[in-house]
Amino acid sequence: MSLTAGRFLRSQSVQVVIAIWILSVLFVAFSGKTLPFNWGGMAMPGMASMTNMSTGYHLMSANVQMLFVLMLIGVTLLVTRRRVVINIADRAPALGQTRKEVIWMVVYAIAAQLIGLAIGHGLGGYAISLHLPGTVFGINKTVSEKAVYAWVLYNFIVYACIPYLFFRFRGYSNEALSLKSSNLRKDVLLILIILVLESAFELGFDRNLFHLSSHQLLAGIPATFIIYMLGTTLPIMIFVYAILLPRFLKLTGSIVTTVILGGVTYAVLHLFEAWTCWNTPTNIGLSLIFLMFQYFGPGMVKAILTIRTGNAWVHVWSYHSLSPHVWLDTPLIVKIFGIK
Repeated sequence: MSLTAGRFLRSQSVQVVIAIWILSVLFVAFSGKTLPFNWGGMAMPGMASMTNMSTGYHLMSANVQMLFVLMLIGVTLLVTRRRVVINIADRAPALGQTRKEVIWMVVYAIAAQLIGLAIGHGLGGYAISLHLPGTVFGINKTVSEKAVYAWVLYNFIVYACIPYLFFRFRGYSNEALSLKSSNLRKDVLLILIILVLESAFELGFDRNLFHLSSHQLLAGIPATFIIYMLGTTLPIMIFVYAILLPRFLKLTGSIVTTVILGGVTYAVLHLFEAWTCWNTPTNIGLSLIFLMFQYFGPGMVKAILTIRTGNAWVHVWSYHSLSPHVWLDTPLIVKIFGIK
C-alpha cells in the first residue's frame, strides 16, 4: 500500500476530519473571547500568560500547528519516497485475533485512564495522564516532586512495561512490534530532518529554554529527557505505535484511516490533562476540541513516521523526546525541582 500527499488529502476520511475541524473552529469562535482552561505561567517573558490570550489567538495557533503537521507529513513522504516500505499490517495476527487484541487494548486504556484519574486526585493533585501537568502549556499551580515520581512510575509500568511484556509473552518479537530498524541509515536521515524542522518550529515560538542559566540547562536537560522518556515517550511508543498501529492498519486496510486513528488515539489518551475543564457542557466541548487541536496532528505525524519506516523508534527521536519535550519542558522541570 502506497501513500501520496494527493491521495491523503483526497481521502474520504480526511474530508470528514476537515469537516469536523471546521465545525470545531466555529464552536470555539462562538464560545467566548477567552477560554476556561488552567493554562499559565510558561509564556515567554514579556508576554501575557496563555490563559489571558484571546480565543482568536488560540484558533490561529491550532491552525498554524495543523499546517505545519501537514508539511511534516509531506516531508516524510518525500524523504521516504524511494524506500521499500514494510507493510506493518503483516506484523499483526489474523483479522479475528487482531480485533480481539484491539478491544483488549481499548478496555485496558479506559481502565488505565480512570485508575490514573483516581490515583492522581488521591495524591492531592491532578489526574495522571500521558503528559505531566504543566507540559507545553504550563499551569498556575506547580506540581510536587512526589507527583512527578508517581506520574513517571505509573505511566512507565502501565502503558509501557505491562503491554510490552504481555505481547512479548504472547510471542511477538521486537520486529513484530516495530521496535527494530530495517534500514538504520535511512531512519537516521529521516530522524535528523524531522528533528531539525520540528526544533526550529518549537523554539521559534517558545524561547523559555534560552532564559535558563548554564547550570539549569546542564542539570535540567538530562532530567527532563529522562522524566519524559519514561513518563510519556516510551509509554506512547509502546502502547500506540508499536502495538495498536499495525492492528489499526490490519483492520482498516487504509493507511490514511490508520494515520487518522493514530492521531485520535494519541489525543484520547490525554483525556484528563491538567488544563482540561469538565464542569459545563460548553467547557466539555471546548476541552475535547482543544485536546484534538493539540494532540491529533502530532499523533498523525508519529503514525506516518512509523508506517513509512516500520520503526516506532523514529518518532521517538525525531518528534517526541527532544522536540518538543526537552526544548519546551525543561523550564517546567527546573521549576518543579528548584534547580538554581
